[in-house]
Amino acid sequence: MIRGIRPLLRGSTYSGALFAFCGALMSLPLLPLALVPALSWRSPPEGAQIVLVLLLWAVLVGLVGLVRPVRRALVASARRMLRVPLPDPVAAARRKSGSPGPDRWRTPLWLVLHVAVGWTGALASGVLFVMGLSLPGNWLGGEARLSLFGTSVRVSGGWSWVVAAVCILLSVAVCVLMSKALRWSAPRLLGPSAAERLALAAERELLLAERNRLAHELHDSIGHTLTAATIQAAVAGEVLSADPAAARAAMRSIEESTRAALEDLDHVLGVLREEQSGTAPTRTLADLPELLDRLRHAGTEVEPELSGDLEQVQGTLSRAAYRILQEGLTNALRHGAGGLIEVRVAAGPDGLDLTVVNRTGARTDPGPGAFPSSGHGLPGLAERVRLLHGEFQAGPDGTQHWRLAVRLPVRVSM
Repeated sequence: MIRGIRPLLRGSTYSGALFAFCGALMSLPLLPLALVPALSWRSPPEGAQIVLVLLLWAVLVGLVGLVRPVRRALVASARRMLRVPLPDPVAAARRKSGSPGPDRWRTPLWLVLHVAVGWTGALASGVLFVMGLSLPGNWLGGEARLSLFGTSVRVSGGWSWVVAAVCILLSVAVCVLMSKALRWSAPRLLGPSAAERLALAAERELLLAERNRLAHELHDSIGHTLTAATIQAAVAGEVLSADPAAARAAMRSIEESTRAALEDLDHVLGVLREEQSGTAPTRTLADLPELLDRLRHAGTEVEPELSGDLEQVQGTLSRAAYRILQEGLTNALRHGAGGLIEVRVAAGPDGLDLTVVNRTGARTDPGPGAFPSSGHGLPGLAERVRLLHGEFQAGPDGTQHWRLAVRLPVRVSM
């Protein structure tokens, strides 16, 4: 019994009933438009005018639902007052035929149902509530007569309070039924359709792909900057007394590299906050000389070899190539024992070849100068290359070399 009474005590029951009543009231301005054609009908059959008014009224209410902003407003209001988890509508692809399609008619159906439930519930609960309030006046031995739909019932004596209590409870039960009916139908008529669910899935997939790309960008940029800045700071400390000019150059290189990393970080945070970043840096192969100069300031010997028409490499491919080389150089600095690093970039008619070779090999036993690694560098590079339909190789090349080789197709369908 307590379980049956519980819905009568919930605030959501009455907020749902209020939502139904609001829908009924919002349809009132359309009633005069439905009355005009019905009143102009001369000598109609008995009851035909009422039926015509109701039909025209329902049609006008449904036409309001075809207006695009209405659905978004209905979803927001149902989510708030019915407390139903409904996602925001998404713009699904339009049909080639230009017809609304079956999905678009769900909003008019919801509006008609909303108005019908609102008016039916308002009339039923209102009549029952007024009856419950009027009957207690006859508790002291008076007599009352209830008439409904041509049926008359006489209530007298002590039964008045019983009937009054039943009427009040029934009016509350009508509110419960209204709320449950609207809550049941809201996800089916206002929830995402099949096309909208596909659009939502595609939107989530794009968002995850963008966040994954940003994670790679941030890892490459910040990881390289911290590694290079650590080496440059160590170099500056060693030559500070013997060669102040070299120390100042190393400090300037630290300043430039950290400023570039801060720009990248600002851009990534701006995208994650769904704001437009003011800097929005995009590193490409055109920025490769600056990257190599920062490594030279850190005391690293770099031997670049650039061949082919690098200007033909544009857009996504150029940005990816820069990040691949940056991560390869970072790994050479972090895990190498120092010495010459060869960088080769060759642009051909069909592909772009990127090679980073650490001539001194890689440490198998991390010494005191080694840098900690997250272990995400090479797997992240492999994933980036795979997304670009390229070829990836990394590993020892002989006894003294560590070689990273990547080949990216120039014509990539993005």
